[in-house]
Amino acid sequence: MANPMADEMRRFKGSDEKNPFEAMSERFDRAAQLLGLDPDLYAVMRVPSREIKVYIPVKMDTGHIQVFEGFRVQHNFARGPAKGGIRYAPDVTLDEVKALSAWMTWKCAVVNVPFGGGKGGIICNPAQMSEGELERLTRRYTAELIDFIGPDKDVPAPDMNTNEQTMAWIMDTYSMHARHTVTAVVTGKPVALGGSLGRREATGRGVMFTVNEAIKRFNLKPQDTSVVVQGSGNVGGIGAELMYDQGYKIVAISDIFGGIHNSNGLNIPEVMRYLRDNKTLEGYPEAEPVGNKELLELECDVLAPCATENQITSENADRIKCKILAEGANGPTTPKADKILHDKGIFVIPDILANAGGVTVSYFEWVQDRMGYFWPESQVNQRLEEKMVASFNELAHYADKHQVDTRTAAYMLAIDRVAYDTRMRGIYA
Repeated sequence: MANPMADEMRRFKGSDEKNPFEAMSERFDRAAQLLGLDPDLYAVMRVPSREIKVYIPVKMDTGHIQVFEGFRVQHNFARGPAKGGIRYAPDVTLDEVKALSAWMTWKCAVVNVPFGGGKGGIICNPAQMSEGELERLTRRYTAELIDFIGPDKDVPAPDMNTNEQTMAWIMDTYSMHARHTVTAVVTGKPVALGGSLGRREATGRGVMFTVNEAIKRFNLKPQDTSVVVQGSGNVGGIGAELMYDQGYKIVAISDIFGGIHNSNGLNIPEVMRYLRDNKTLEGYPEAEPVGNKELLELECDVLAPCATENQITSENADRIKCKILAEGANGPTTPKADKILHDKGIFVIPDILANAGGVTVSYFEWVQDRMGYFWPESQVNQRLEEKMVASFNELAHYADKHQVDTRTAAYMLAIDRVAYDTRMRGIYA
């Protein structure tokens, strides 16, 4: 497809397999070409609407001022306010935040919720900061972004190393500037401050709902299905517990230090109690230890990488031995690995669908805040299931119709929806 961005896109190809922005751009490029996307729309949609960099002075407990670097990238507003988490980590980069903001645009479009994509981050090490320092950091970051966020502009949420408390600080800071309480400025808040029931479990529950649909394609039932989960946090741990409750045989799970494996199946509630008590899975008595890299290569029906990016690459993709890959994490598979997995016949539930349960219930939280009426948890979970099942079936149908792999289909479906809205609104220029 001839377009003014082609030279720039060629510059990306093959340069850095693990660069998240390049990975997103390469997948976007392929899907756009298959769609025959208009070159003008292509040029608009593949770049963010806004990148914000802020320098955040914080008074540390020592009494000295330390200046932190923070970002907020707002990728697209065609379908509604930007939506996406804020992560605190020492290795946050602008490229990572740009990629994640674009992924949020496509994720929201795949599950058809009226948001565009956004993402934020601050370069810091929260493990080495006191609660007071983190509060002052969060409030000053919020104040720096005050003109760019809001219920109708950009709605942040928790991400890596941020939580309900972080969102409460952001909501309070924004509300102090607005001079009235604005609960809908963030999602992932404490329930008592306008959070939604079921939000904490939503991403893991969404993974389970998509796996429930995927196993039907292999004529499997939960009790016949072996599952390996990488990660034991809000996505992996909760997803494993929910799948265990449905009868799945969870044969391996890991934390940041390593994993455990039992081919007869793990008692996941016991495993999670052990992890809470010991802060590590190491030494769990009813299983064998396994490294995080080796865990990915275990034979199983479902492999669910729910930890971090770039876990399945061209180096290990040929050793993956699952039928279904359910991507609970953002970007766990690189573009170079995609072709290897496709050639092996592995059915991929791509991240922009598999882990979209979180943003779906964030949308529900935003809706509840806006109307001031809150749903029971059973209603939240029922609506989440309806949304995830419908989205899975739309994606599978789209892949079959266009004879492409599921990841390409997910990008095509998402880009098609954003492009339609962009085209109907027109470009204000």
